[in-house]
Amino acid sequence: MAATLTSLMLALVILPCAAQTGRFERIQKREERQAARQQAQQGNHAGQWLRRYRSLPPDQQLKALDNDPQFRNLPAERQQRLRDRLQHFNSLPPQQQDRILQRMETWEHLTPDQKQQARQLYSQLQGVPPERRQKLQTAIRDLRAMPPGQRQQIIESERFKSQFSPQERDLLSGASRLPLAPAENRPNEPGPEE
Repeated sequence: MAATLTSLMLALVILPCAAQTGRFERIQKREERQAARQQAQQGNHAGQWLRRYRSLPPDQQLKALDNDPQFRNLPAERQQRLRDRLQHFNSLPPQQQDRILQRMETWEHLTPDQKQQARQLYSQLQGVPPERRQKLQTAIRDLRAMPPGQRQQIIESERFKSQFSPQERDLLSGASRLPLAPAENRPNEPGPEE
C-alpha cells in the first residue's frame, strides 16, 4: 500500500517547481524505481492506495497510512513527505484528483524507455523560460485531445511553425509520441489551431 502511495505521490502530486532541481530528479528516479519494484512484487497498481482510501476523511486516511507496516518502515522524513503529499492531494478538487489518478494509470503502462523519454522531455521543459513553458504546456494539453495520427500534422503546420521554434516543436513531437493521458476539458480555451 505504501509503495502504491509513494508511486502516486512521486509521479504526479509533486509540485512542478520542486522538479527544477537536479537533486530532486535523482531522488525521484531512485524512489520511483524502488516503488515500482515493490509494486511489482506485491501486484499493486499505481494509485490503488489512493483509490481505496480516497473516500475516507483525511484523518482516517492518515490513520490507515500510519497503520501500514511498509509505511512505518520508511524513514521519518519520507513518511512526512508522503503525509504532506496526501494532504496536498486531498486539498485538490475531485476533478483534479481524477486527472492525477488517470495520469498515474497512464504512467504505469509506459515502457521503461517511454518513462525515460518522458523524464527527459519534462527536464527539457523545465529548462524553457516560464512564459514559453506555459505556451508549450498548453500545446501539449491541446495535442492530448487529438487522435495520435493528427498530432504530428498539427506540429508541422504553419501555425505551429510561426508559434514555436524548431527546438520547441521537437519537444512537442517527442511528447506527442508518448501515450498521453486524456486531455482535461477546459471550456472557452482556444485549441492549437484556433
